[in-house]
Amino acid sequence: MWSGWAEQLAAGLEAATGRSLRRPLFTMLGYDDRTGRAHAGGALIATPMGRLRDLTMTLLLGEGLDRISAQAALDTAWNAPDPVALAHPLTDLGRLLREIRASGRRSAIVTSDDREPTDRTLAALGLTELVEVVVCADDGIATKPAPDAVLYVCTTLGVAPERAAVVGDSPADLEMGRSAGAGLTIGVRTGVGAAGDLASADVTLDSVADLRPLL
Repeated sequence: MWSGWAEQLAAGLEAATGRSLRRPLFTMLGYDDRTGRAHAGGALIATPMGRLRDLTMTLLLGEGLDRISAQAALDTAWNAPDPVALAHPLTDLGRLLREIRASGRRSAIVTSDDREPTDRTLAALGLTELVEVVVCADDGIATKPAPDAVLYVCTTLGVAPERAAVVGDSPADLEMGRSAGAGLTIGVRTGVGAAGDLASADVTLDSVADLRPLL
């Protein structure tokens, strides 16, 4: 999802400005166009869309565009990706979440995406009723890697942080869990993070599907 979006943004900005912007843009985003992958610790992975837009504006100004031209180019080229069309489950998520609930555990989502696309994605996947708390980037709670969202979830669910597990595919996810005092951090390699990126996790899994044996 993110690689295609980064490529489209670069093409749109270059068309709007007549300047070569791919290299500085991809560096800022943490995207490697040679491999088509976003870096696990890069801005694309754990930065809210509003902040990414601000960073892109700063980049355009730094490349010598005046503010009016930079704003016009950004307005023309900016188009947030649609996760409903682009995201594909890596396992039967409904079954997994039902099994989590049946085991006596609670489930929540903390995401760097905004509320509207997150809610649409959960609805499209049939997961809305299976997740008890959802914290999004535009909810007014400090985003990853700050601990605030995990602490909010724990308070809302009445679960002590040391009794919570944080599952994620990026260093920001794991840092969020550790800084919140979560009892367990679980890294999954089916996302952006390779084994080295997830080395700080208490447990590392090949796929989110492998959570089942842990239940």
